[in-house]
Amino acid sequence: MPGALPLPRSTDRRAAHSRMSSILPYKISVLVFLENQAGEHLLILRQKAPNFGNWSPIGGKLEMATGESPFECAARETFEETGLRIATDDLHLFAMIAEKAYEGQSHWLMFLFRCTRRLDALPPDISEGNFAFYSRTDIERLPIPETDRVALWPIYDRYRNRFVALRADCAPGRPVQVFVEQVTPPPADSGSAGVMPL
Repeated sequence: MPGALPLPRSTDRRAAHSRMSSILPYKISVLVFLENQAGEHLLILRQKAPNFGNWSPIGGKLEMATGESPFECAARETFEETGLRIATDDLHLFAMIAEKAYEGQSHWLMFLFRCTRRLDALPPDISEGNFAFYSRTDIERLPIPETDRVALWPIYDRYRNRFVALRADCAPGRPVQVFVEQVTPPPADSGSAGVMPL
């Protein structure tokens, strides 16, 4: 029949199904960088996946069914995990990072916030893990996720008072590669726009 499309062969269908079944889910989350009065960072030793057995900043997934914004999520997670009640005005969004194929399980879009309010004391432990304060130097000696070591903490060090958009290739079996896609305000020495290695 003129104009009719050919039906796919069974091998084509199997290949298409294989591609579809290997598509990873996309998750959206926040991380909140909190400090005490001495400038030490609050970290949680994770008792659940992802990052089980590693230290990381607090955070969690957006409640997408309610239309929660990243700022609302950061304020909610801060209160739920630490008991510190903050407003969205207490948060500075310093990074957005798209992690491809994290642990080979899913893609993540993460919003990284620095909280301008300081903690007066260590929060009590929660079911997700145990808390401790660490200096930035001490964090380098802790068990932390490889992506945190290679990307997250260097991003914090460099951009915590600005804003940067990044992407990271986290596919298992390869070194993590991080690319800066945009910096605001742009660095004075940026000769060309586009993607550049971190």
